[in-house]
Order: sequence, then structure tokens, then C-alpha cells
Amino acid sequence: MEPLDIKATNDTPRVLFDPDNNLFEISGRSLPEDVVTFYQPVLDWLDEYNQTPLKKTDFVFKYIYFNTATSKLVQDILIKLEHLQEKGFDVKVSWYYEQDDEDMLDLGIEFQENVNVPFEIIGY
Repeated sequence: MEPLDIKATNDTPRVLFDPDNNLFEISGRSLPEDVVTFYQPVLDWLDEYNQTPLKKTDFVFKYIYFNTATSKLVQDILIKLEHLQEKGFDVKVSWYYEQDDEDMLDLGIEFQENVNVPFEIIGY
């Protein structure tokens, strides 16, 4: 499967999904004008990946900031990972947040409570 590599801009995050190297990471700021248009290729790629996934998927979120509209899409991504877990695959989510960013910490805790996948919250 071809990797998905979307470069970051001032308003959109870096997305790097590379199954050959077990890299699945979204990082940066997410404030796209049209959240659905930006994230649709991400969701489509994950749908394809879920057809023939790796035995173990380590998914990393390193958002600095995201808007409310992005929050819904993050939940959609997590649900796709939860479905993978339900099929018997090993899935782990790592949610990184800056130590002094209580909002991102709280969001990580909220997402952790909403999905049934191993979920690690890491301050840096």
C-alpha cells in the first residue's frame, strides 16, 4: 500500500501514514477552511488500510492545536482504529501534548474515554 504523506501548512497538520515503516502520525495545527475536504483522503486511506492492516498499528497524534470541526474528524479516525482493534488487530494510540497545554491533555482524556483501544497520553 502506498504511503500517505501530506505536508503541513500554517493551517493543516502533517499526515504521514507509512505502513512499510509502521509510521502513522498526524502532527501540527489543524484549522483547515474545509475540514471534511482535508480529512477525506485520510479517512479513505484508513479504510483501504483496514482491508489489509499490519498486525500491530501504533498511531500517533501530536496536535499542537485543532478547531472544533477537526475534533469530529479525530473521533472518526479513532473509530476506524477501534474497528481494527475489534477485528483482532493490535492497535495503540499515543496522544502527545505539550506539558503546559491543559486543553490538549483534556481532549486526549476525552478521546481516550470514547474509544476502546489502548491509549497512552504523553506530555512532553
